Amino acid sequence: MRQIKKVGRLSTLAVVMSGALVLSACGGGGSGDSSGSEGGSAGGEDAGEVQVMTWWAQGSEKAGLDALVEVFGEQHPDTEFVNAALAGGAGSQAKQKLQADLQAGNPPDSFQAHTGAELQDYIDAGQIEDVSGLYDEFGLTDVFPESLIEQLTVDDQIYSIPSNVHRSNVVWVNPAVLEEAGVDPSTPPADLDAWMADMEKVAATGKTPVTLGMDWTQTHLLENVLLSELGPEAYNGLWDGSTDWAGGEVNSALTKWAQIVEWSNTDRDGLDWEPALQPVMQGEAAYNVMGDWAVAAYDAQDMTAGEDYAYWPVPGTDGVFNYLADSFTMPVGAAHAGGTKAWLETISSAEGQLAFNTVKGSIPARTDIDAAEFPEYQQSAMEAFENDTIVSSLAHGAAAPVAVSTAVNQAVVKFSQGASDVDTLQQELVAATESLSQ
Repeated sequence: MRQIKKVGRLSTLAVVMSGALVLSACGGGGSGDSSGSEGGSAGGEDAGEVQVMTWWAQGSEKAGLDALVEVFGEQHPDTEFVNAALAGGAGSQAKQKLQADLQAGNPPDSFQAHTGAELQDYIDAGQIEDVSGLYDEFGLTDVFPESLIEQLTVDDQIYSIPSNVHRSNVVWVNPAVLEEAGVDPSTPPADLDAWMADMEKVAATGKTPVTLGMDWTQTHLLENVLLSELGPEAYNGLWDGSTDWAGGEVNSALTKWAQIVEWSNTDRDGLDWEPALQPVMQGEAAYNVMGDWAVAAYDAQDMTAGEDYAYWPVPGTDGVFNYLADSFTMPVGAAHAGGTKAWLETISSAEGQLAFNTVKGSIPARTDIDAAEFPEYQQSAMEAFENDTIVSSLAHGAAAPVAVSTAVNQAVVKFSQGASDVDTLQQELVAATESLSQ
């Protein structure tokens, strides 16, 4: 294998991508205008209920939503919360249903979306309101980091409000499996090559080196292998056209990703993220690369960090925070715009973000919440988000539009199922991302 090109840690916040991290607040820019009705498009001030579409329908994700809804009930007891959650990995099923509803002019009152380029399609289609006024009304410009506000702003407008910040580049580790393979679980590998050498040792014991799930989890691994191999500056260049997808360094990263996929579980294409994590939790596998929502799955089984499991940045990405966030919107034509405003107020409040993120494994977007209120993992993530170089996640909507990530998912699954090789995969990724440089 080729050696990884070593890239020095950057000292300044990286630009996530052109047009990235588009968030929203509501109504046409006027402070407190929750109707979004500059053009009369939203459905008035009705606050009797709020129908919210998410993909937090089961497991630890539903537990996080339940915690948030409890705070919502305390803050807005006269507004009924209508749960329109629809299960499906990374929101694939929810997004399909949402798009049909939006095109039919029958939107939910608010919907979950990933911040970043994923929102651009909704903005371009005129399907979500500018909610910038709520940032002033709720005092969010004072408590969200200035760098985050800048990245959330598109043409002087903001289109959603984040409930959290997640980190993509985390490895979840079973220490006992590593010890059985003669690998020290307390010392993370220095780079991708060293990590893959440890995987070979695990494979020699008969255990699974790394677990994967369905398409988006494979793309999730791919983005972090690319980040490790290329470094943050060149990784960011993948999304603005300054890094060549057809280049040799990308080919090297794909070759290493392909080997890791080969070492993974053969039933990967039929699993969502949480079932894919289970073999690591149960001592049947060594590693899983997943966002920090995974910590909630460990908490749900009363497992203890440092004893039952460990976590590291993906080797080669220490000092980099691969960013994504969940946010909520006001769709154009929302039937209960007053209810939407109430929901957005709760998800952005200190109480809402504390309750939700404590359970979800993520960290608050707000900077005025004491880190001591959170468990150990979130405390480390809050420190990293403040100090590390920030890049944006492909698999979770921050780095590229939905059409691009969908095409990438299709290419990686084709490889996973044995229908292509590395060179063909690279050609398909070049085609999938061609629009990003136009």
